This record gives sequence, C-alpha cells and structure tokens, in this order.
Amino acid sequence: MRAILLAGGKGTRLRPLTLNTPKPIVPIFDRPFLQYQIDLLRQVPDIDEIVLSLNYQPRRIEEVFGDGSDLGIHLRYVVEPNPLGTGGAIKFAAEQYRGAPLVVFNGDVFTSVDLPAVLALHRERKAKATIVLTPVDNPTAYGLVETDKDGNVQAFLEKPTPDQIRCDTINAGIYILEPETLDRIPVDTVYSIERGYFPSLVANQETFVAYTYRGYWLDIGAPDKYRQAHLDIMDGRFSAAPFAGRPGAAVVSPDARIDDGVTIEGPCYIGPGSVIRRGTRIGPHSVLGSHCHIGEDVTIDGAILWPNTWVDSEAKLGPVIAGRHTHFGRNVEVGGTALFGDKSVITDYSKA
Repeated sequence: MRAILLAGGKGTRLRPLTLNTPKPIVPIFDRPFLQYQIDLLRQVPDIDEIVLSLNYQPRRIEEVFGDGSDLGIHLRYVVEPNPLGTGGAIKFAAEQYRGAPLVVFNGDVFTSVDLPAVLALHRERKAKATIVLTPVDNPTAYGLVETDKDGNVQAFLEKPTPDQIRCDTINAGIYILEPETLDRIPVDTVYSIERGYFPSLVANQETFVAYTYRGYWLDIGAPDKYRQAHLDIMDGRFSAAPFAGRPGAAVVSPDARIDDGVTIEGPCYIGPGSVIRRGTRIGPHSVLGSHCHIGEDVTIDGAILWPNTWVDSEAKLGPVIAGRHTHFGRNVEVGGTALFGDKSVITDYSKA
C-alpha cells in the first residue's frame, strides 16, 4: 500500500527560516517535521512505501531521510519538473499505481488523527474518496466542506467568503483515494484537487465520504503555528517525543554540559552537545537545539534556537525563533516574536 506526502512547498510563510531548510525538515525538538508524519503513517501496517512529492530543495530532504531504512519503511522521492498543484502532484507521484487505496497527506499537517480508523471507514463505505475534516473557529482561510447526516460530502468550497459559511468543518489535508479516480486528472498539468477533483466527485454523485476528527490538528506553515506545535508537545496537548509521557518536564540531553548555578525551568528542551554556562536561566517553553552554546548570565524566555546557535554573556532573549548558526552578541536584548534566518548576527548591545 502506498502513501503520498505532498512536501513540495517553498515554506514562504516561514521565511527566513526556510531559505536554507525546506519546510519538511524544519526541526521540532531536533526532529525533522516530516518524521512526525511518517510516524503517523506507520500506524497503518499495510503501508509499505511512502512517496515524497518534492519541488523545493529536494536533495536536502533526501539527505536527511535517505531510503527510509532507519525509519523502518521504504521512502521514494519524486520531483515535479514544474509545480503541478495539489492534484497534479498526486497524479505525478501515483504514476500508474493500481491496487490498494492511496493515503495522501498535505505537507503542513501536524495531527494525531486515528489513521487506521479513517481507512476502515473508507473500506466500510466502499468509498471512491474519503477526506478528513476538522472543525475550526474561522474557516475562511481553508477549504470548507459540507456533509449530510450520513457523512457524505455535499459541497466543497475552497477558502469561502463569510456569507458562504454554513458549517465549521474544513479540509484537514488528509485523504484516502481509490487509484482509478485519479484518471480524471490530466497528466503534467497544473490541477487542484480542491477545486477540480473533489467537486467532480460531488457532481458525479460518487461515494465521497468524510471522517470528522475533533482531536489535535494544526497547520504548522506559519511562525505562530510552528511555535504552537512546540508548546503543545511540551504541555501535553499533543503526545510526541521527546515529551511523550512527561509533559511539563525539563528535557535535558545527557550529552549537554550544564554548569553549576544554571536555572532550568520546565517545560523546556536542551539538545545534545549544548553548553550552558553559570548564572544563566532557561525559562519555560524554551527550546535549545543540538550544540547550542549559551554564555554566562544569559536569560532565555521562550526562545526556539535551532542547532549551533551561540548566545554571548548577559544576553536576554524573549520568544524569538533563530535559525542555525545564529550569533547573539553580549548584552543583546531581543523580545517579541522576531525571526532570524540561518547565520544571522545580532551584534553586542543590540536591542529589539
């Protein structure tokens, strides 16, 4: 059985963090984001191959995951010659596949959905396609999906206007598709699954059912949501490594070097190889990736620091997000939710 992960986006909303790091491998506690999706797909024993549909910096992603042997599943990579839209990308990745249903994931989805239950519903209803829905407070930024009382999809409105909203369930970016239904998608053509494929199922009165999931779901494609994913794992709203079974803890790698006189307040994460000098305080919801170096008398309150970040003495950092090899100078004071790309340099005594 095959799964397809649509991971070709450029991550523009997360820039400058994604200029050198494609969104599928942005770190969440030193784990690439895509690994959480792969963990979810492995809940379905029938899935023996995951195809990554890529477009932006594909080699960087392949360097991280290889052939998938370390993860216990076969990974294959396909690179669109040109961006083909969601439907075109699925068609391109599926090739001439026939047989068991395809499982498709949007590359922004961070969720704990019961994937075996979704597949069971698809098979029970003998559906041509099954879509996972999730409720949100404001559906105008998403694809709004209306169903009848039996869960049959009745209407699919991509990014509706306020006067079109009659329910709160949106497209959660997870689909089960029968391979033969992809024949309607033209080859090597820009095609939207939301605006073309799904409406055609409704128009043709094909069996198109919805699985409504009211558990944890997050689109991590924007900085505030990327931060939220970290907070939710640390606080136990989403159970995942390295905080599974210990929400609220201070998770400190045994390979980190912590001086006497350092204050560490959970929940927080300190990665392997990191060094923290005396007099420093690591506050709640702070994340220090691997091999960070924190000088003396530093205060870090809720910052997310990617690997190899250097913070000099007496600096004060609020809830910033900093890319790899960022350097914060002495007595720097940076509050707010600023983003710093890889190799940024914030010079001594800077304030922001």
